[in-house]
Amino acid sequence: MPETVIQLSPRLPGSAIFNATVGAGDSFVHKILKGQFVRIVDLEGNQAVDTLFYNADNYADRYSAQDTIREQANIYLTSGTKLISTERHTLLTIVADTCGRHDTLGGACSAESNMVRYSIDKRSMHACRQSFLKGALLWTDQTGLTLDKRDLTANINFFMNVPVTPEGALKFDDGVSGAGKYVELQAEMDVLIVISNCPQLNNPCNAYNPTPVQVLVWN
Repeated sequence: MPETVIQLSPRLPGSAIFNATVGAGDSFVHKILKGQFVRIVDLEGNQAVDTLFYNADNYADRYSAQDTIREQANIYLTSGTKLISTERHTLLTIVADTCGRHDTLGGACSAESNMVRYSIDKRSMHACRQSFLKGALLWTDQTGLTLDKRDLTANINFFMNVPVTPEGALKFDDGVSGAGKYVELQAEMDVLIVISNCPQLNNPCNAYNPTPVQVLVWN
């Protein structure tokens, strides 16, 4: 188990310029400007927050799990981690983290994966891929840039606990977060954040009880 890195933020919620609550299973899309800070707060604990990041000027340039893992030499994300894009840009840097580590391997739940992992009758259950798609299709930038299904790629799972076994398999274990834990990132360029606040009821990533999260932004 890798060492966790806890780092507090000096920023106070009352001074944030943006504050939103994202309900369990809901999607969220917002543009973060270069230099701004964005914080995701696990309000009740053990919630998995599936997240995508894009270069706000070119959505084809987006968070790359492979490049981020290679550059950090670590499969987990924590304070100091730089999120690298497909075109080798640094999108954001994690500047504060009171959870300690976050998953970048487990992917997003979908109707298809729910059937494979659990049972055929789970097909109708709401999944993160649906929330991502909903958020993508509703988003249009002021410049006219849009997202669609083709833009949904590998995501980060903030607060989610997905250990890798000695055999190389992934385990979806109880979360390592708690009520009020947060992760905070500073944008190194203008970025778009897309969140699917996971509705998963079949594994312990969110204690079988999906809950809301909070998103805060500071200049």
